[in-house]
Amino acid sequence: MNVVVGVTGGIAAYKAVGVIRALVLAGHEVHVVATDAALRFVGKPTLEAISRNIVHTDLYEGVAEVRHVAIGQAAELIVIAPATANTIAKLATGLADDLLGNTVLASKAPVVIAPAMHTEMWQNPATVANIATLRSRGVTVVGPAVGQLTGADSGPGRMVEPDEIVAAALAVVRPKDFAGRRVLVTAGGTREPLDPVRFIGNRSSGMQGIAIAVAAAARGASVTLICANIDIAMPVGIAVQTVGTTLELAEATGRAAEDADLVIMAAAVADYRPESVAPGKIKKEQQGDSLTLTLVKNPDILAGLAETRRAGQVIVGFAAETETDPDALLALGRAKVTRKGSDYLVLNTVGWTEVFGRPDTRVVMVDRAGAIVIEAAGSKASVADQILDVLA
Repeated sequence: MNVVVGVTGGIAAYKAVGVIRALVLAGHEVHVVATDAALRFVGKPTLEAISRNIVHTDLYEGVAEVRHVAIGQAAELIVIAPATANTIAKLATGLADDLLGNTVLASKAPVVIAPAMHTEMWQNPATVANIATLRSRGVTVVGPAVGQLTGADSGPGRMVEPDEIVAAALAVVRPKDFAGRRVLVTAGGTREPLDPVRFIGNRSSGMQGIAIAVAAAARGASVTLICANIDIAMPVGIAVQTVGTTLELAEATGRAAEDADLVIMAAAVADYRPESVAPGKIKKEQQGDSLTLTLVKNPDILAGLAETRRAGQVIVGFAAETETDPDALLALGRAKVTRKGSDYLVLNTVGWTEVFGRPDTRVVMVDRAGAIVIEAAGSKASVADQILDVLA
């Protein structure tokens, strides 16, 4: 998608770098239109390096190609972050005395703004009226938040964080093809306690599962997210349940799956758990030079859900493998999707420095017959949408 990010002259302009970066990582083509005032706060080379495109600032650049309107005509989404009181006033009155104003006027794309200014400016009747005008025209306003402002001031007027801006902006243009659907997503990694201190676990961060839940909600779904041992912030507007062990995950998903149209099992599940859990910390002084653990097999949650699913319910599994050969990886996936009985299986190769805890991933998705339905690479957010495209 062709996205124009407008950056205007406020101290929050440094946060625009995060907005641009998130959009690029999500696989979008990003073009930055910066005002002269914006470049007093953040440099052109920074914006160009992050966006991977030339930054446009001058109304009289590219006159031969009519750039002052061409940028807006090509845009599929316009995000202005930060949007200062001055910029908001210009947008409300339709002024086009700079390239950003021309770009907005020349575009039919949805416009999303993230206001940032001092509290008194935000609460000024002029700004209040201008915001009301923009909203009446269909402009999406994200924020502002309440918090620390420039200097010692604090209050409403702080620009919301880049991730929230990007999520709100993409939600505006995403198809609502999951409207009325109930989606269950699991994320994170289960942990099996050895004693009150230690556990057997895995390195899953939960980022992919959360990305899928956020994308499904943005596309209109009613989403339940069951999280196992996740340390990152939970998404807003999604029903979240937390679990710790595989048995807890099995119980929670079994209940939630009863009403779900789509179940996506992105959590990394421990295959085994200790046969017994020590009531107190295991002491090495008592164990000597070695410690023997007896492990018992955990229930196969994915296979169980597939076996008991109701008519019309779609089940998607995930498989993290260390196999690096694509053909061997695909063979593992085909065998597993048959064994588990799920409708689809998403495969990826993980390793010491790959996928776990990183923003990017590469997956192969196969159907029940073992046929490849997609091969996707990029940010976990973009891969989430490609997975949902198949399921839609």
